[in-house]
Amino acid sequence: MVDPFGRAITYLRVSVTDRCDFRCVYCMAEDMTFLPKKDLLTIEELERLCMAFIAKGVRKIRITGGEPLVRRNIMTLFQALGRQVGAGLDELTVTTNGSQLERFAQPLYDAGVRRINVSLDTLDRAKFKAITRWGELGKVMAGIDAAQKAGLQIKINAVALKGVNEAELPEMIRWAHGQGMDMTLIETMPMGDIDGDRTDQYLPLSLVRARLAELFTLEESAYRTGGPARYMRVAETGGRLGFITPLTHNFCESCNRVRVTCTGTLFMCLGQEDAADLRAPLRASEGNELLDKAIEEAISRKPKGHDFVIDRRTSRPGVKRHMSVTGG
Repeated sequence: MVDPFGRAITYLRVSVTDRCDFRCVYCMAEDMTFLPKKDLLTIEELERLCMAFIAKGVRKIRITGGEPLVRRNIMTLFQALGRQVGAGLDELTVTTNGSQLERFAQPLYDAGVRRINVSLDTLDRAKFKAITRWGELGKVMAGIDAAQKAGLQIKINAVALKGVNEAELPEMIRWAHGQGMDMTLIETMPMGDIDGDRTDQYLPLSLVRARLAELFTLEESAYRTGGPARYMRVAETGGRLGFITPLTHNFCESCNRVRVTCTGTLFMCLGQEDAADLRAPLRASEGNELLDKAIEEAISRKPKGHDFVIDRRTSRPGVKRHMSVTGG
């Protein structure tokens, strides 16, 4: 699959649920209304959809949510897709908040997953509770420990939040690298209404990087994972540090990704509202001719870039849907 700007689409992110056992302040409102179960694709439909994308050239699939590991029978999907690793698929990964990892780490490894992302914005228990509203740091730490024991390679994803965790980021980098984990910093993205003003949260990573450069020796790195992060090597720790900067420096020119929601909606760009319904053609017949046609038509509309902006003149989000709907 090649989009109108010559970019090969080889990376699919699939949200298997919009539900989550956290209510992170930058992601969703505390009193969320989730989608009715009848609107969600079944596990079997999700598998069929992923297989169609693999047949069309997708080489990497990331399972996301919400929190993907709260989806009932989710290991059935991991097991089915894991059988495609080395047989069309290069990598199967997952992004998780870590709350269910203690239970699922070994089954994930057994299914063929080798690398995971864990979203973790602070090592302070009280602050963690304030950010996640419902989360328990101890459960996440136990999950990370279980994942490492299972042999999973871990990357810590932290959203940089002004006045919340900015002073803690150097300590988090030292901790992650000391545990043999990569770390990536992410700018808060203007998606969905969150019971607050994102201008109060927004911390540009250009500023964060300049501050970190006063503490660490940051060396350019050619390392890539196929995602949007751009990596540096921290000389003092020997670890890798990634930056995902949708606002201060977008990564659209090399975008190789599309996203499918748990309802079968294909978003060609995280920061645009244009989308394609794949659920209808998926359910219209047992064959994939209609589905393939819908995918091809959607890829032909993939835009050059996103329209993310955090604007102090309005509290409206850049994109109305929540991140938990589209998938991380």
